[in-house]
Amino acid sequence: MNVLIIEDEKPAARRLNRMLAALDIEVQQMLHSVEESLNWLQNNTHPDLIFLDIQLSDGLSFEIFEEIEVKSAIIFTTAYDEYALKAFKLNSIDYLLKPIDDDELEAAVNQFRQQQPQQSDVQVNLDDIRKLLINPVDRKFKKRLTIKVGQHIKIIHINEVECFYSENKSTYIHTKEHRNFLLDNSLENWQDQLDPEQFFRVNRTFIVHINAIKDIVAYSNSRLKLILNSYKETEIIVSRDRVKDFKNWID
Repeated sequence: MNVLIIEDEKPAARRLNRMLAALDIEVQQMLHSVEESLNWLQNNTHPDLIFLDIQLSDGLSFEIFEEIEVKSAIIFTTAYDEYALKAFKLNSIDYLLKPIDDDELEAAVNQFRQQQPQQSDVQVNLDDIRKLLINPVDRKFKKRLTIKVGQHIKIIHINEVECFYSENKSTYIHTKEHRNFLLDNSLENWQDQLDPEQFFRVNRTFIVHINAIKDIVAYSNSRLKLILNSYKETEIIVSRDRVKDFKNWID
């Protein structure tokens, strides 16, 4: 069995490695971020099984599925409560609640071994899982942003924002007034504060507002290209794995 651990807390990764060793399972590699995991999975044969933490140092691990087709069974390791975790009862996906219990780990591994001959590619409904994790029924979404500009603080209503985007490890907004402003938090952090009916994460770099979309154009490899009303700096491409969810969102 080829096993991969993706966990941003190195002590937790080492503990899981030791627990698996006690079950005579040798871990092929331990990775600690979305970026590191993407690089590794793009350049190596996918393992039989991945132990995957939900919250990594540079974002949610779901971003990995948005970029590449993972051909491994997944066992999520997480501290989220059981209500949210009902979303993981899908196909080959299982979960272990932190701190991981030895008996539960052994049971999950045995279950994987029994099902392994029937394993198929992992199918993750990212939006369904995300909605359960953030529990939008009880959430209040951002209505305005306060941004420091020199010695001043500027208030921007959320409907004035065309898109949020990442560039050179920083996060920005672009407004209807053709202006860009630097934000303090990561794109992932902002995504969880935005109304999912108004904003959609089209790829790892962009979150767009529904009213900012001027045109949608068919693009290569079954992807879509978005033309916004004022943002023109770079192309905005809906990643292939997000196209179906994007079409449902705009419908």
